[in-house]
Amino acid sequence: MTARRILPPAGRAGGLPAVSPAVALRLRGRRQYLILRGQRRRLRELTSVTDRTRAIAPGAILLFATLRNEENRLPWFLAHYRRLGVTQFLIVANNCTDGSEALLRDQPDVSLWRSTASYKASRFGMDWMNGLLARYGHGHWCLTVDADELLIYPHWETRPLPALTDWLDAQEIPALGTMMLDLYPEGPLGEMPSRPGQDPLETIPWFDSGNYTLKRQSKLGNLWIQGGPRARAFFSPAPHRAPTLGKVPLVRWHWRYAYVSSTHTLLPRHLNDRAATTGGEDISGLLLHTKFLSTIVEKSREEAIRGEHFENSSLYNGYYTALSSAPQLQTKHSMRYQGWRGLEALGLMSRGGWL
Repeated sequence: MTARRILPPAGRAGGLPAVSPAVALRLRGRRQYLILRGQRRRLRELTSVTDRTRAIAPGAILLFATLRNEENRLPWFLAHYRRLGVTQFLIVANNCTDGSEALLRDQPDVSLWRSTASYKASRFGMDWMNGLLARYGHGHWCLTVDADELLIYPHWETRPLPALTDWLDAQEIPALGTMMLDLYPEGPLGEMPSRPGQDPLETIPWFDSGNYTLKRQSKLGNLWIQGGPRARAFFSPAPHRAPTLGKVPLVRWHWRYAYVSSTHTLLPRHLNDRAATTGGEDISGLLLHTKFLSTIVEKSREEAIRGEHFENSSLYNGYYTALSSAPQLQTKHSMRYQGWRGLEALGLMSRGGWL
């Protein structure tokens, strides 16, 4: 095993432009505020249901997630990440009304917290995640994902996460950058039912191979990626309003780190310098986004009423209305998932120097 540094260097790529001392000071203050905010909300808004954190071993790879009513997805989600090498799951169940809590409570590798607080007011769960990461993630490689996100990376079927993280440590790369790849079915949304524990790729194997735009954000240095089926089907009149797809979900965590906006951006800002804009200087992965399982139609109707998923909820009213009408996202240009090598050939991920 490669020896791990607790606080990594500024990153091998070193491609981020410098910011002024005034901006650097503001970012430092923002990071300190987010860490403190996360700790406060962890203590005030999370109630422990099952606590198995004492079983966390040195070098364990941890997964952190916030979810609501994901009983259908959870069996495959847990199986996928166990296969990758995650040994402990730290999960917040927020206002669940289905069997998610009961399912998670019975898992021997899951520590579970319950929250009845507002998902939106917690910065869409990131305050809870920052609090738990600071408390339990320090010194560990940590995955922070949504229940509808399945991480893959080059050679993922044969090389588990410990092999990848050892290599990242040896290269002094402190984080893995990814793009979210939206998957969708052949017919109208909601038409093809999915069973609990079923591989999502059996019902939603299609994706957009192109129509993506990306740019480097100057302030935090993250890649701002837009496109895919959500951009073309729901935001074509205003593509700049489409969801951003770049994320940094896998990080060798330190208590002085904090997620800023979902897992799209972190502080310190060097952690965001994880993917090349020209397709492959650093290794990168993908988050297979299974949002468009058959449950999406009913969930969209519910979330349109709850208004908990976007900062400007009124802006997304049309988006939820369109989803509720069960549109068909597949076009003649759609491609079917055939494995990570095909995605690499399309330039959607890169193995970098990890051969």
